[in-house]
Amino acid sequence: MIKSAYIHIPFCKNICSYCDFCKFYYKKEWINDYLDSLKVEIKKDYKNDILDTLYIGGGTPSSLSLDELKKLFDITKNFKLNDNYEFTIEFNIEDIDDEKLLLCKNSGVNRLSIGVESFNKNNLEFLERKLGDYETKVKLAKRYFDNINIDLIYALPNEDKEVLINDLDKILELDVTHISCYSLILEEHTKLFIRKIVPIDEEIDFEMYKIINDKLKNYNHYEISNYSKIGYESRHNLNYWNNNEYYGFGCGASSYMGTSRRNNSRSINKYLNKVYRYEEEYIDIDKKISYELILGFRKTKGINIEEFRKKYDKDILDLYNIKELINDKKLIVDNGYIFINPEYLYIENEILINFL
Repeated sequence: MIKSAYIHIPFCKNICSYCDFCKFYYKKEWINDYLDSLKVEIKKDYKNDILDTLYIGGGTPSSLSLDELKKLFDITKNFKLNDNYEFTIEFNIEDIDDEKLLLCKNSGVNRLSIGVESFNKNNLEFLERKLGDYETKVKLAKRYFDNINIDLIYALPNEDKEVLINDLDKILELDVTHISCYSLILEEHTKLFIRKIVPIDEEIDFEMYKIINDKLKNYNHYEISNYSKIGYESRHNLNYWNNNEYYGFGCGASSYMGTSRRNNSRSINKYLNKVYRYEEEYIDIDKKISYELILGFRKTKGINIEEFRKKYDKDILDLYNIKELINDKKLIVDNGYIFINPEYLYIENEILINFL
């Protein structure tokens, strides 16, 4: 049974310099047609599973008008949610107001993810982001929701450690339940990549990562980039990292169902014409195990050895060169789990490449 669904809203009032997600400038004449096509896709592919988590991301879902959001939430009523569900929607600071927050709450949303990225003027200009009166906006959001995530991007070119420390201090002052910290990646087809921006030195990046871990030591560092108060871990993202199946709806969305991973077209014209699928990858047992390791080792707790054995009828310690990585102290076995040595978490990709 599939327990999670993701909905992609690709529209933005502003295109950020670093963004590689499927996105388009907000055009009012597209929205209704897009939502109509989304409704058709969901009715076609959703199999009435009872979901634990529902996530609306983008793009910028909060860029939709109040009426457009109402139409979106009418569509989400098609999903069956369990009694203890998690329903997240992404917001930009400038979109936060009483009307939209109340609509979200009344429509079943119980978690907000707010894209702040930085509080520093130079960083915001570099990322092509807006901030405004963030303190007032986040306080307003907390009147409606007690489960709020804030995104931070760090390790920007020319960013110094003091800027990062100041950003972290301001996030801590907001006292939210979840914080996501992402080191800047210069993805192809982004404005930054096209401008041939040179990334920050890796040693400085690593020093910043250690600063984050120290500043957020009172939060549970449960995944390489994610920190939460106890009990407020992102259940939706944990579903991905546990390599469980999920639905993906909307332009550019991905699904993992049965033995296939499906990617939707990133073409708005095709999506509006209800041509949804772009490509499909067959997942045999070896690929499934590879994904299990690559995703599972992102969690600081790692992978439960007995659950892995039950799932695949294999001993995880006999796979790939895992015993060698244990001998090299890059992987640790403790209390029924196998996980990346915290000293090597920052360079996890050098470990995960062993499982491709």
